[in-house]
Amino acid sequence: MKTGAEDIPETALAWHRAGRSAAIATVVETWGSAPRQAGSLLLIDRNGAMEGSVSGGCVEGAVVTEAIEALADGRPRLLDFGVSDEEAFAVGLACGGRIRVLVDTVGGSLPETLLADLVAARAARRPVALVANLAGPSRHLATAAEFADRFRSDRSGVEADGQTFVAVHNPPLRMLIVGAVHIAQSLVRMAALAGYDVAIIDPRAAFAAAGRFPGVRLIDAWPDEALAAEAPDARTAVVTLTHDPKLDDPAIRAALESEVFYLGCLGSTRTHARRVARLAEAGFGEAEIARIHAPVGLDIGARSPAEIAVAILAEVTTVLRKGT
Repeated sequence: MKTGAEDIPETALAWHRAGRSAAIATVVETWGSAPRQAGSLLLIDRNGAMEGSVSGGCVEGAVVTEAIEALADGRPRLLDFGVSDEEAFAVGLACGGRIRVLVDTVGGSLPETLLADLVAARAARRPVALVANLAGPSRHLATAAEFADRFRSDRSGVEADGQTFVAVHNPPLRMLIVGAVHIAQSLVRMAALAGYDVAIIDPRAAFAAAGRFPGVRLIDAWPDEALAAEAPDARTAVVTLTHDPKLDDPAIRAALESEVFYLGCLGSTRTHARRVARLAEAGFGEAEIARIHAPVGLDIGARSPAEIAVAILAEVTTVLRKGT
């Protein structure tokens, strides 16, 4: 699983089990022009080797020193740093700010069993939060249902009580694109840059050719079979682009029967009206059909395939972050 935390939990567990010792530093709060957002992680071993970042370089040295001391005495640390305007400018920011960083040691304030459970949840694509009491060593895992708004917006942070820090670990975003068409060639690159694991579904070998989509996972199967195998969830977007009901409709039906957060379908208003009629005849209700975004993409006047891809990704982002 990749999130804003990258693979730090998995690496931390491996370092700990290999005898290297491991401390995890987490940004818990930021003010002003802070380089890294809440939830960002830095992993440190007892010799000062590190992975990740909590400040882009402003305070890493001080955090590493504190982490090594924490590994020696077994006590967590809650650190408060001011980032000067000069330091901020050095890492590409316009002005300074402040950050608070929590340092936990694996096997100490962060028990190995708890970290192992977190790693297992991430591997299973199960949304989970690591909840820390900033006033003490208490740590536990929580479900997405307990912090729904935070999971929806991928937003780690401190709760209103000022003492409870919630580190959100969401499954990676996925985008399943049905139709290896020209628009898809631009969309796969844009979606990957935005952090999506992207796959193209198209049983037509001439379209879904590696030469047309270098480095992209291509699924040579009928869309309904492919979606059944992929098991799309609430962190998955599905986009249909073939303009062929024989390919699009099975994918749409499968997506509507899942928890995908976004379903967008290429086609004119008239094309979509015929699509709606077919779905209604197949037994789908108005509320289910209303989940479809069609014509796909925000109305930005897009004309070229690349512009249409921009419009699609913009709409996907709007739905993901705002729920609309």
